Amino acid sequence: MSRRYDSSNIEERAAGLADAASAIRAGELVVIPTDTVYGIGADAFTPSAVAALLEAKGRGRDMPVPVLVGTVRAAGALVEDLGTHGQDLIDSFWPGPLTLVCRASRSLNWDLGDSKGTVAVRMPLHAITLELLKETGPMAVSSANRSGAPPATTAANAEEQLGESVAVYLDGGACADSTPSTIIDLTTPVPRVLRKGAISVEKLRSVIGYVATDADPEEELDLKKSGPATETDQTDLSDKTDLPAKTDLSDKTDLADKADQADKPAETDQVVEEAPIVKTAPADDIRPSGAPETSENPEKLADAETPEKLADAEKPETAETAEKLEKPETADKGDKPVAVDPVDKVGGAGVADSARSNGSGTADATRKDG
Repeated sequence: MSRRYDSSNIEERAAGLADAASAIRAGELVVIPTDTVYGIGADAFTPSAVAALLEAKGRGRDMPVPVLVGTVRAAGALVEDLGTHGQDLIDSFWPGPLTLVCRASRSLNWDLGDSKGTVAVRMPLHAITLELLKETGPMAVSSANRSGAPPATTAANAEEQLGESVAVYLDGGACADSTPSTIIDLTTPVPRVLRKGAISVEKLRSVIGYVATDADPEEELDLKKSGPATETDQTDLSDKTDLPAKTDLSDKTDLADKADQADKPAETDQVVEEAPIVKTAPADDIRPSGAPETSENPEKLADAETPEKLADAEKPETAETAEKLEKPETADKGDKPVAVDPVDKVGGAGVADSARSNGSGTADATRKDG
């Protein structure tokens, strides 16, 4: 005969939990309250008890029984892995009305039906059920109703449908919410909702991103294409609203730069104005020091007669020039032309070339100055 306990009474609750735990260990069935609807449960590792559960519901093996656990650690021992998103979903919605379908651990010796290597696992948010699960370990639990009938929301309703097939009924009062748990499949590359329930698809997506559903294909396609607006998109829109067009800014900058460039003389002109370059004769025309200009080149004679040139000619040789006279050219400098900056030609290069012509009288006097 079935036994029924009122869990609102502290003494009956304790007695009912003890009796229910004993019934589970004996391979019998119990009815328990959960955070969704009432469930009918059996020991998950006793195949005969799971078979009795399916028979009591009038349900076939093609619909394997889910498993309830009392801790997250227990769930981890039942599955091969939680996939990419399993732990995030557990952290967000457990204990609660979310069932995760994962690959079952191959080391477990159980028979939940034709599960094809998977297991649906959940940690409920109900004190009575969690207390029982800590005593019994994982339980195979399905909704407490005959297959095709509405789920039971009270212990009395469950007893009307299941009768004497159940050993113990734990009466936890009417269910606060009769909405079933959401079932999500994590065995595929993209998580897919197999049954919509208490946890909405929008909440799932807020945690793990895109989640596939059985919605209309066109609706799914639109969702993939559009997607939620990202923070980057919102920033771009605000930037376009607050700032003027980039072309206007660049145009103004270009005009200002052109105006500045028009007012400023070229740098090369400034150098020439500040330090006029003294023209030196080509290497072929180098003369011994003190030789008079000939009438063959009137321009050179005119240049030599300017006051500036006469003043330069009277300047004594500097220490640097004397040092150059004492140090002969190296072989490397003789092979390579020396690049002379136009500014250096004002006082140094011209005098140095003239000095080398006076001092050596060799082929150095015919070398072209870079």
